[in-house]
Amino acid sequence: MSTLTQHPHLLGGPPRSAVSQAARPIRRWLSATRRAAPALAGYAVVRGVSLALFTVWGAWRDTPVWHRMATLWDAAAYLRVAMAGYPTAMPAPDAHGHRYCDLAFFPLYPIAVRAAHAVLPVSPPAAALLVAWAAAGAAAGGIFAVAERLYGHRTGVAAALVWAALPHAFEANLGYTEALFAALTAWTLYAALTERWLCAGALSSAACLTRPTGIALAAAVATAALVRARRAPWCWRALLGAAVAPLGWFGFVGWVGHRLGRWDGYFVVQMAWNSHFDFGASTAEQVLQVLRRPLAQGVDAVAVTVVLLAAVVLFGYCCAARQPTVLVVFSGAMLTITLGDAGAFLSRARFLLPVFPLVFPLAVALGRARSRRTAGLTLGAAALVSAALGLYLTFISTASL
Repeated sequence: MSTLTQHPHLLGGPPRSAVSQAARPIRRWLSATRRAAPALAGYAVVRGVSLALFTVWGAWRDTPVWHRMATLWDAAAYLRVAMAGYPTAMPAPDAHGHRYCDLAFFPLYPIAVRAAHAVLPVSPPAAALLVAWAAAGAAAGGIFAVAERLYGHRTGVAAALVWAALPHAFEANLGYTEALFAALTAWTLYAALTERWLCAGALSSAACLTRPTGIALAAAVATAALVRARRAPWCWRALLGAAVAPLGWFGFVGWVGHRLGRWDGYFVVQMAWNSHFDFGASTAEQVLQVLRRPLAQGVDAVAVTVVLLAAVVLFGYCCAARQPTVLVVFSGAMLTITLGDAGAFLSRARFLLPVFPLVFPLAVALGRARSRRTAGLTLGAAALVSAALGLYLTFISTASL
């Protein structure tokens, strides 16, 4: 037998083992995509109900639906940052004495919008929506991945669907940062659960460039990484991941301070938006007002109150169910920041949208339901309620989101 017959790779082709190793990541990606397909398709259908309702409303009322979704409240500020950059100083007081400053808004989402506008033949508002929608899909995939790893495939699919049908889930389809933050959070937590610490640290740092609450995610990653390093002191990847996790937050806060010429510049900007930590005093006052006179407070305040109370109950259940440390720390830190801040009360439900571990108890119950018909009807009803609430808050109510 000739040498070429015994060693066919000498003819110019790579060894079969090398080809197999090169194709392995592709096979893993295809397998993961097939597993996640029901969750992604279900998420698209549930959110599609809202978008279809918005479209019908816009046609009936002759309202520019898509433009409003991309420029509503904070979305307009993100567009300004994306296209014009950040201001160099605090603005002068307006007619009402306010000094709202765009330096309050973290940069990753505006950077993504600007990049999408530069690459795609679309307007800046359309680019903002495309980035948000793509990020929402990535978030649904990450939520599925985390839930599947912890509870199995059916619960993973159910988790993505429940997240899509939350009362304020429509805000992930607006020109806001919640979708991008949720996507980075989901994959950060998945990386931490699978002990890919360098990846978790890098994704957490990116999330910290998306929203100020990214520091909660960094705290969760650092806590889980340090717990891992304590069990294995030579686990340098865990220690490095913990160190990298908050860099995005400190980097932007430090840059704002440098731009304004004072170390606490970012917190001065936040104070101008009436955002400061008061240990939940203002939140408790608002909730009590809603509970005493719900009809006088409006649908928006009632909806936010229900979400906040449900989040607290679900967090207690998650702790009792012994969710992994990284999930519990993230959810607890996010709840503490959201409930303890004195800022806009009506935005609190939106701020909690990325805290998807709180929906896992609901997803487990739905995934284990004996009757698929009952589970489907429950999800369908939740999707319709979410769509109706989204329509009201986006196009009818004058309250800020």
